[in-house]
Amino acid sequence: MPLKIAFQGEPGAFSHSAAHALFPKGEAVPCLTFEDTLQAVRAGTADFGVVPVENSLYGRITDIYHLLPESGLFITGEHFLRIEMNLLGLPGATLKDIKSVQSLSVALGQCRKFIRKHKLKTINAIDTAGSAREIAEKGDKSVGAIASRFAAEVYGLDVIAPNIEDAAHNTTRFLVVSRDKKEAKAGGKGKVKTTFVFRVRNVPAALFKAMGGFATNGVNMTKLESYMIDGSFTATQFYADIEGHPSDRSVQLAFEELGFFTDHFHVLGVYPAGKMD
Repeated sequence: MPLKIAFQGEPGAFSHSAAHALFPKGEAVPCLTFEDTLQAVRAGTADFGVVPVENSLYGRITDIYHLLPESGLFITGEHFLRIEMNLLGLPGATLKDIKSVQSLSVALGQCRKFIRKHKLKTINAIDTAGSAREIAEKGDKSVGAIASRFAAEVYGLDVIAPNIEDAAHNTTRFLVVSRDKKEAKAGGKGKVKTTFVFRVRNVPAALFKAMGGFATNGVNMTKLESYMIDGSFTATQFYADIEGHPSDRSVQLAFEELGFFTDHFHVLGVYPAGKMD
């Protein structure tokens, strides 16, 4: 039986595209929310989940930072997906036929130049994949959708104009999560990332001192995010990514020093680093 892969959104969503790239033979399990996606993995409805954690244009996906540490799941991989916006239409439709375009407001905003150049009317929708589905169902050649190439394949639409986004560097980083703790091997080929969360003790300069061990031991920290716990202004949790394996001596020393200044520390995953396009 094929692996079942959960993602948030409708079939054809960018998360679906990322899931397909990671598990091309997997069976897609669309979920309404991020909570539903993680729950599907936790409950065994899906073998893995693929969730977005940050975007190069819009920053972090806040919900994931709150949900993932409490999910009981483990990060087993990552994937960088180049977000390419395409004008989709019914089979046989041309750019001259398109008078209005429908998509998520964020996607419409990323294609302002193209929309303005072709004097298209915009229609705000809930998401990109849902827009592609609705265009296919309505059968109106004058209405197009902005979505992924994958959505075009899913709903039988034509790509009328490819790569119409204003910014060519739009990329989303996705994480693969699993019920099973499967860590990348130490000393293997390729870079390894370790993701963890921690809370510092209530002492002066605790965060500064906690971070010192990574600098002095030459461990590269690629991400550090903070967020409040339970809406409290005094309870802050930090989410961090580093390059390296917990068994590396430099990482061990950095974690030892971190331990002196924290009252909570939990590793979420040790996994192969994804490749940027």
